[in-house]
Amino acid sequence: MLKSIFIDFNAYFASVEQQLQPQLRGKPIAIVPVKALTTFALAASYEAKAYGVTTGTRIGDALVRCPQLILVQARHTEYIRMHHALVDCVNTVIPVKRVMSIDEMVCDLMGGQREPDQARRLANHIKETIHTTVGVALNCSIGIGPNDYLAKTASDMQKPNGLVVIEQHQLPEILYSLNLNDLVGIGKQMLVRLHRHSIYTVEQLFAASEKKLRTVWGGIEGERMYARIRGANVPLAATHKSSISHEHVLEPSLRTVAGASGVIHRLLQKAATRLRSYAMVTAQVTITIKHTTGVKWKKRTHIAPTNDSLHLTQLMSDILGEWTASYTQVPMKVSVELTKLSIADSVPIPLFNTNGPARTKLNESLDHLNSKFGKNTIYVGSAWNGLEGSSTHIAFNHIPQQDDADGTER
Repeated sequence: MLKSIFIDFNAYFASVEQQLQPQLRGKPIAIVPVKALTTFALAASYEAKAYGVTTGTRIGDALVRCPQLILVQARHTEYIRMHHALVDCVNTVIPVKRVMSIDEMVCDLMGGQREPDQARRLANHIKETIHTTVGVALNCSIGIGPNDYLAKTASDMQKPNGLVVIEQHQLPEILYSLNLNDLVGIGKQMLVRLHRHSIYTVEQLFAASEKKLRTVWGGIEGERMYARIRGANVPLAATHKSSISHEHVLEPSLRTVAGASGVIHRLLQKAATRLRSYAMVTAQVTITIKHTTGVKWKKRTHIAPTNDSLHLTQLMSDILGEWTASYTQVPMKVSVELTKLSIADSVPIPLFNTNGPARTKLNESLDHLNSKFGKNTIYVGSAWNGLEGSSTHIAFNHIPQQDDADGTER
């Protein structure tokens, strides 16, 4: 029986721009952080993909492959606004059970909707409603299946603007034409592990025993995969946020020590604000600086658990001191990542506590003022040089809020 409908918006960032700028429709476009040959494509329209331009393609290479490529500077606030409009739109047709990312959502089928013909009609109604109420340039691929996992798999089988239904009686043969890494949960590393166990095809994956998949996955997730691909409604494992990161491609004017340092401090302060909003602390900070030569400088530092902006700022100043002492190359891209996260109340208070009552109140005031009066109303001074260089960017796996204001977030 069909139970799930998965909606995946095609070439989302590019489609939003083609909706907002009708003159771009039907043309190859690439969404970029900045208009420079040294940057890369954040996203590409299907017209550009036909020339081999995809997410991550260096713009210099992209223009060789597609000389008529149009570069469009990213407007992430528009992508967030459109995301919420799309969620609201789908909710008028069928309740959205869960938003998976900025361009994906899943819904439960109920009653008669679980019949194949009715499920298809519902999917087409969703597409039509999106076109009439949000925009004709916003296409989506819809997958329908016995569980969320197979519905997601179905949504990937026909793009763009596809509609694929996987019925229980079609399993497993309907999946045999897929590559292993077409399945959710099988990335590069898992593919290597499957190959080590002589599993090279989806058919061989189905032939493997539950015990063998547990061995391949190294635990219960293998058993869950065994059940999911067979249509079982396996609950997702309980998870919590494991990292917070922001990255930014530097505009040419900021490719200096002062410019890069300012942007890094701004990204750090944003990450700290998000950390506090989740009531969490971090015990590890990583900074990565990629230079125009392609060489990376990376520093990972373990710290006592904290979410204090001033403490993290001092730490970052010390780390950046190491980079500037050996500075010989031009920075192009910077990122800040907070890991080893835990719930604030579950962590023992360090002997020399940076998160005392006064500091906690200060951080709360920072967050309140910026929330009430807008981003950058108040900030730690080390971010001064980076205020204009950390505009909003969204990673595809990030679920954005209306007030997300600024860096690529994960």
